[in-house]
Amino acid sequence: MTYKIESGYEELSSIPPLAVGVMGSAGGQVADEVRKTLYELGREIGRRGAVLVTGVAPGLPHDAVLGSKSVGGLVIGISPALNFQEHVERYKSPTRGYDLIVYTGSGLMGREIENIRSCDVVVIAGGRSGTLGEFAIAYDEAKLIGVLTGTGGIADHVDELLGVMNKETGATIISDPHPVHLMDRLERSYLENILPKHQKLVEGHDLDGQLESGRPPV
Repeated sequence: MTYKIESGYEELSSIPPLAVGVMGSAGGQVADEVRKTLYELGREIGRRGAVLVTGVAPGLPHDAVLGSKSVGGLVIGISPALNFQEHVERYKSPTRGYDLIVYTGSGLMGREIENIRSCDVVVIAGGRSGTLGEFAIAYDEAKLIGVLTGTGGIADHVDELLGVMNKETGATIISDPHPVHLMDRLERSYLENILPKHQKLVEGHDLDGQLESGRPPV
């Protein structure tokens, strides 16, 4: 059975839009200027039609969320909580500005894997131990990583970390102190290196999926 696509949706995309994760300080001492920079980063992500993904944390990630929503951007949060009640009562996490919150029930550290894997691009800003874990996952899984330098914390020590790790994973790292320039460079890298691979994967693929046959996949 096939279904008619209503007017206005004839050209459904075969590939989801670019998903940009923003990982950074959820607390501690953060300068107002840095928070403004994250707001501008969020605006830029939303302006480009990309989806913003965060760990539904306060602080710098949430500043980016508010920036994205200021231009009508789409925001998805990957929560450590099991449900909305735990999200609010146990984790004291933000609720404003999210179009969808995914409840992992995995805790603060456990949800980082889903957080990173849900993104095409991961941006690091500021950051403490949690951001360090997110950076490590993104680096080990060969992600395209943007580093917003000048925001303090982990973001300003990535070069040192790479020297200590001394490990090639295939990750691409682009650093820039300006949110618009950083997004320009990340988007260009995505369009040149990642999107063509996605497009090749869907060639000959049933874009609406295949019904289960009852047999395990080969």
